[in-house]
Amino acid sequence: ALDDAYNQAVYAPNMAQVMQRCADNSAAVRQRLGQPLRFAYGESAVEALDVYTTQRPDAPVAVFIHGGAWRSGVAADYAFAAELFVRAGAHFVVPDFAPVQDLGGNLALMAAQVRRAVAWVYRNASRFGGDARRIHVMAHSSGAHLAGVVLTTDWPGSFGLPPHLVKGGLVCSGMFDLKPVRLSARSSYVSITDEIEQACSPQRHLAHLHAPLIVAWGTLETPEFIRQSREFAAAVSAAGKPVQTLVAEGANHFEVIESLAEPAGLLGRAALQQMGLDAAWVG
Repeated sequence: ALDDAYNQAVYAPNMAQVMQRCADNSAAVRQRLGQPLRFAYGESAVEALDVYTTQRPDAPVAVFIHGGAWRSGVAADYAFAAELFVRAGAHFVVPDFAPVQDLGGNLALMAAQVRRAVAWVYRNASRFGGDARRIHVMAHSSGAHLAGVVLTTDWPGSFGLPPHLVKGGLVCSGMFDLKPVRLSARSSYVSITDEIEQACSPQRHLAHLHAPLIVAWGTLETPEFIRQSREFAAAVSAAGKPVQTLVAEGANHFEVIESLAEPAGLLGRAALQQMGLDAAWVG
């Protein structure tokens, strides 16, 4: 039962169709917006990010961290929400990072890549017209876990950067404590040691959370993904940090994230409000 609860295919039989739709919609967005700018944020070939730019000067930046069970996914297939943010006056950034199997199963190395990507955006936002003081992080599934790690990073201690580097976060359908994940079949390709479990469980590092948070999930998620989201939100609230929960009725793990691309969608509306942007399309 625990293995099934961390296997989306068991609870979302339309997984392949929805993921293909996201990829197709991403390609359609590039046809309308043009190809993104591409920047390297690290030394390895995979450490690069796509930037879909808005025309608004000194615009806020939305960084989207994709999912894929930590072992699949590329930035190009996760541009489906870029048009909403670009038209509303924000840059939309999607980093690539190595699948965990290419890192010996080490989630800490994957998290380090994503942290470097966000640090690069902060240090280089002016290169594409972004405002480094207004960086928001959004993510889905295993990407939401990585975003949770980013949001609970000790930025001064680890990077010499301001503690309030990230101004807001939206994590959808994620995992925030790795202990049950470690007990599931995912341990067949993810190597979670005691040290990694502790270091990469965002729920255990809420002292470093300095941004208001939105935690979202669908009612047709697996039991574990619902539990993880609820308990993370409850822990954030208990720690005295601002948190909002959003529940997508009748939506499974993959369907819920599609609403991030819609100005009136559950996630799209909430993300724009958090960033202080008007949902009306900007020319």
